[in-house]
Amino acid sequence: MVEFKLVISDPKAKKAYQVELKSPDADRLIGKKIGEIIKGELINLAGFEFKITGGSDKQGFPMRADVHGTKRVRILLGNGPGIKVKRKGERKRKSIRGNQIADDIAQINLKVVKEGSKRLGIVLGKETEESSKEEQKQEEKR
Repeated sequence: MVEFKLVISDPKAKKAYQVELKSPDADRLIGKKIGEIIKGELINLAGFEFKITGGSDKQGFPMRADVHGTKRVRILLGNGPGIKVKRKGERKRKSIRGNQIADDIAQINLKVVKEGSKRLGIVLGKETEESSKEEQKQEEKR
């Protein structure tokens, strides 16, 4: 049984929402790669479009867009996801996961590319229409 945690970030609302996705809905994401745009219907959010921005496997190793496949590999890194450089020119050999989603991925990071008819927080049931209207008023004041 495949199970993913989806972390969906909404750039307009400047919020991130966490959703759990289980089989058979989760099976539709297997084989997708970082950078692909998926329709919201795949994850039961009709009207939305999402871009896959990353993720991590069950042991916590991050996915990386420039490593092809689904396997975990040890590569020499100088920057980017999976490494924090402390000195200029420093490189480290780190274990990271490839850019393709497999059944041993635990978390998938998504970004909203196209919004649906309602705001994402309302569709997910994380906020009400009244609270979203109050947030919009506060944003207009800024």
